Order: sequence, then structure tokens, then C-alpha cells
Amino acid sequence: MALGTLHPLVLVALQVVFVILFGVFAEYSVTKPNAAAQDTPPGKLLRMYSMFQDVHVMIFIGFGFLMTFLKRYGLSAVSLNFLLAALVLQWAVIVNGFFHLHDGRIQIDVESLLGADFTAACILISFGVVLGKTSPTQLLVMAMIEVPIFAFNEVIGRRYLQVSDMGDSIFVHAFGAYFGLAVSFAMFRKDRDSENAASNTVSDLFSMIGTIFLWCFWPSFNSALAQGDVQSRAVINTYLSLCASCVVSFAVSALLDKRSKFSMEHIQNATLAGGVAVGTAADMMVQPFGAVIIGSVAGVLSVIGFSIITPALDERCRVHDTCGVHNLHGMPGVLAGIVGAIMAAMATHEQYADSLYVIFPAMEPMENATAQALAGPEHGTQAGRSAGYQGGMQILALLITLAIAIITGLVTGAILRLRVWEQLDTADLYSDRRFFVVHDPEEGDAPPPPAGNESKTSEQL
Repeated sequence: MALGTLHPLVLVALQVVFVILFGVFAEYSVTKPNAAAQDTPPGKLLRMYSMFQDVHVMIFIGFGFLMTFLKRYGLSAVSLNFLLAALVLQWAVIVNGFFHLHDGRIQIDVESLLGADFTAACILISFGVVLGKTSPTQLLVMAMIEVPIFAFNEVIGRRYLQVSDMGDSIFVHAFGAYFGLAVSFAMFRKDRDSENAASNTVSDLFSMIGTIFLWCFWPSFNSALAQGDVQSRAVINTYLSLCASCVVSFAVSALLDKRSKFSMEHIQNATLAGGVAVGTAADMMVQPFGAVIIGSVAGVLSVIGFSIITPALDERCRVHDTCGVHNLHGMPGVLAGIVGAIMAAMATHEQYADSLYVIFPAMEPMENATAQALAGPEHGTQAGRSAGYQGGMQILALLITLAIAIITGLVTGAILRLRVWEQLDTADLYSDRRFFVVHDPEEGDAPPPPAGNESKTSEQL
């Protein structure tokens, strides 16, 4: 097999499998008897489509351009992001659907499409850790493995532990970050330092496009699945937290520099940390000042992570994080889980009214009919929880998520090291040249000789 020909064959094979699976199992969602208008497929589409599109833009433009900061890996970053997301969206609809079968069929509506987008976000977060160090084939294998593990972990947290994570900071951000970090540890390369592993003004400017898109649309990410006043709180809390993390990130970035200059690495990433850190508690009563505090702490934590923690992980722990995912998604995701647990432990009916049971269904009193239904075998848990018990379940979900992410990430990294997959040579690290046609004569492929001049070219050579 010629160099670099494995990935198209893998793509064709996967797409054939997807066609078969969709043909056998998938169908359009149907209207349930006596369903309210807003719960029918057309009603869901009308209610959720605008926020679904916001999240869709985040996946393809936000994440894609955020990763273009490497000066010689821009084509790969935005294009492989595009490819991975399109692959994962299909795989996620199938895998997530198998956990929610209706009469043995996967029913697809806008809510399942939105769930697929959240799954894609998780995989793209992991992609950021190994950016520039993996071949397309390795990335495809990683995505195919990670999606069912992600879905399994989310089912444990939402169905059996019945935790609240409106902005998916635990199940998407923390899981994706620590899965990717574990993969990076298992695939650690001594030749990871390269001249290509740097940015320039143009690549940093392109990366800021991704940052601005993510920053503007993050309130939709954290509130897309909510309704009513719960959704309103999620938008407000995320909006304020993002503003605070932006301002504080600029300030701390300059304070940590001897010349009081801003670092683009911090501006591109730490300014977004507030969106992650408030995610789990986005729909909770953190109050506006609480959202600002969360965003401020996240900004400080993220900038310090880039300045101190990331170099230490690389030098002492053999964990190389290309995009600084640990600082944007990992630590802020853990912070979000802790904030969510604290808010759950403090939640009261007097404070939330009936929305308490929308956010924390397992806290509804057992005498309520809804609570009796929730205590059934399908949910595998008891209703009527105390606030303190719910807070404990929130922490347990975070710990289980971290454990599953790290263990399965290590196994996945070991699989990706197998020589059967396309491996990158040192010269190929952080470079578009191996898998893309590059028209820059200084960086990429030389143009083909003009037709009819082959003999002249041969004589010259």
C-alpha cells in the first residue's frame, strides 16, 4: 500500500457501515399520542433550531478556526476538524440512538441532532490535545472508539446518577479533555518539539476567528436543551461568566509578562474558560454576581495553566497538550463540576419553586406522581433525594467521568501506537505537507511540469 493511502479506504468503509446502520435502524421521529405541540417533531424544530444552528457553527467554525494557530498546520486543523465532526455526527446519532431505542428503532429529530453536536464537541476537544501529532487514520480510529465510551459515561451520569449538567461541562468538556490527555500520555513522542510547533501573526489572527465565534455562541451551547426561566438563567449566567473571563484573562496575561504584554495563546483560549466553568451550574441560581465570580476564577485558572501547568505536564509528566486543552476544558470543567455540586447541595424549593424538580428530578418528593415514575427501574435510582445527597451524586459523576476518561484514553492511545495505522515521521509533525496539497512553494508540493515538457525537465534534472 502506497504511503498515505490508508485513510481514504477507512473513510469509505466507515461511510458504507453508516449507510447500512441508518438503513436498518433509523427513522424519523414520530409524534407521540397526546403530545403537547412543543414536544412534537415540528414543535421541537421551531423551539430549538436557532440554538441548534448556533451550536453547529461552534463545532465547525469555532473549534475549526481556533485550532489554526500553528503556522504550518492551518489546512489540516480546520479541514480535519470538518472531517471528524461530519464523521462523528453520524456515528453519534447511531450510538446515542441505541441507548434510547423506540420499539427497536432509532428515532431522529432536532434534539438527537443537537446531542450529536455535543458528542462531536467532546471528540474535537480530545483532537485538540493531539493536534499535529496524529495522522487522519489515527484520528478516525480515536473518534470511533471515543464516541461509544462518551455515550456510556453520559448514560451513567444522567440516567442512573441523575445529575444535572446543563452545559455539559462534566460529560463533554472534562471527559474530552482528560481522555485526550490520556491518549497523549500513551502516545508521548520525544520528538514533539518542532520548528513547526509555533504560530505567526496570520495563524494567530485566523485562530481568533474561532475564539470570537465560540465566545459569541457559547450561551446557546449551555442553554440549548433548557426551557422557560431555566433557559433564561443559563443564557444570562453564561453571558456574564464569559465577559468576566475575557476581562480577567487579558489582565492576568499582561500581569504575568515581564513587559506587560498580552499573549495570544491566553487571549485565544482563556477568554472562553468562563463558558466552560459555569456550564454545569448554568441553569442554577448562582446569581449574576456568582456567574461573574465563576468566570473571573476560570480566567485566572486558565492563564496560570498555560503559563505554569502546561510546561510542567510536558516536562515532568510526559503529557504534551498541543492546544492547551487542559487549561480551557479540563480544569474549568472540573471547576464547573465542583460549582454544580455546591449549588445542588444548597438548592431549596423556596429558592427555585417548581423549577427545582426540572433541574434535579431526583429531588422531587416521593409522594408526587412524577417522582414515583422516576423511581422506576428504567432510571435505576430513588427519588426524594436531599439537596446534600444530590450534591454528592454530582461529585460522584465528576469522579466517574474522570476515571473512565483517563483509563479508556490510555487504552485508546496504546491502540493508536500500533504500526497498522499511519504514523507521522518527525518531519511531518505540525505540518500540512504529508496529507494535503499545499500550494505555497516554500512549504508544500512543487507544481507539476507543463504538459509536453517532460523530456526537457528530465534533462535538466
